[in-house]
Amino acid sequence: MRTAYSVETVRTAEAELMDRLPDGVLMERAAAGLAAACADLLRRRGRVYGARVVLLVGSGDNGGDALYAGARLARRGAGVSAVLLTPARAHAGGLAALRAAGGRVVDDPSPALAAADLVMDGITGIGGRGGLRPDAVPVARAARRSGALVVAVDLPSGVEAGSGQVVGEALRADATVTFGAYKPGHLIDPAREFTGAVRLVDIGLDAVLPPVPELEALQHADLARLLPVPTGESDKYRRGVVGIVAGSARYPGAAVLAVAGALHGGAGAVRYVGPAGDAVIARFPETLVHTGPPAKAGRVQAWVVGPGLGDEPGVADALASDVPVLIDADGLRGLDAGAVRARTAPTLLTPHAGEAAALLGVPREEVESARLASVRELAARYGATVLLKGSTTLVASPDTAVPVRVNPTGTPWLATAGSGDVLSGLTGSLLAAGLDARDAGSAGAYLHGLAARLAARGAPVSAEDVGAALRGAWRDVVAGE
Repeated sequence: MRTAYSVETVRTAEAELMDRLPDGVLMERAAAGLAAACADLLRRRGRVYGARVVLLVGSGDNGGDALYAGARLARRGAGVSAVLLTPARAHAGGLAALRAAGGRVVDDPSPALAAADLVMDGITGIGGRGGLRPDAVPVARAARRSGALVVAVDLPSGVEAGSGQVVGEALRADATVTFGAYKPGHLIDPAREFTGAVRLVDIGLDAVLPPVPELEALQHADLARLLPVPTGESDKYRRGVVGIVAGSARYPGAAVLAVAGALHGGAGAVRYVGPAGDAVIARFPETLVHTGPPAKAGRVQAWVVGPGLGDEPGVADALASDVPVLIDADGLRGLDAGAVRARTAPTLLTPHAGEAAALLGVPREEVESARLASVRELAARYGATVLLKGSTTLVASPDTAVPVRVNPTGTPWLATAGSGDVLSGLTGSLLAAGLDARDAGSAGAYLHGLAARLAARGAPVSAEDVGAALRGAWRDVVAGE
């Protein structure tokens, strides 16, 4: 499992570790890892000896890391030039080390950047807020235009480490080398789009970090432990029955797609309730169909309500039940926070950014730029687990002591009509099979994203393709592939 910690937690841990170590050891460890990563990248492009490296150096320890790493590369034969954004505040020890190794400081960055093979971005550190300063913008733009590899030191300059926000201009990296622990900005968009490939350098921080991180990102092995597996004593009812309240005369396909997701989600049976029964049966004859209302449709272990529902009833019945409920799409319109908070069984809300904005009463842009804060606020306000869909899907529990989950498997090809309906059915089936809301949301998003990748392989996909690929994604997870 990949974990991330807040800026405040990382700084506290660094201070504690520095108190235990001789002066300068922590920066030396960081610089050694940074230099090694840059050397690997340079070798892939040809060589380290004779390569041209430009350091963009801001004030403080971030710039110091770049300078010490640059000194190491200079000792290996690279031609290293440093551009000091704030010369009076450049790290003195790092600057001395660079010069002693044969590196140089340049006043005009243009010729050096034009010839560079690699640019090391050490302008701002994890405490940077509000985008690049105006004087740094021309240098950052020139670095991107140069065609050189851009390697960010800890985090791309201009992005906010703690929130994943990008407020103003930032320097997009091809790779990021971070130290000790991932930060939220490495995992959450829009900041994640700026990081490129991220390499974590061990500097000994694990010994002092708290056991509970701020964020978690599941990997195959984590998910394999969550997925339900039938036993010799299982039957379709013991494996769980998921009820789907979806579709309408205008949107019968939403019901079909939600059922498709549910049938591949681990439950033993799917009970569909609504006006699209004929369309569902025509595609999936194994489905149990009822015209409604949900309260009279039969026993289920979880409800999914909302995809393509239009003005059809069903939300109130689902909320009044004593089983877990997933609410999506049309089911979220006008949702009563009090009714959700009053439930004793778990509730999982699965909005996209627009739906989340409507629930919070804020502009969509605010949700998209502050995804972590938005998903936490929704979970707190509704007393429910919230799966906020998007380029990085987040799953937040109403318990603030529990880490937010970040899904790493998504792909832009999932931005297609009906894909959310498949996700709802899949996740609801996992709820019915016995996973709690946070695990069901996390596992559903993971499998959904992986299925889309398998189906797409670089080409457009439909929601139906994603549903059909879920079996393959499940097998890959279990096999560890």
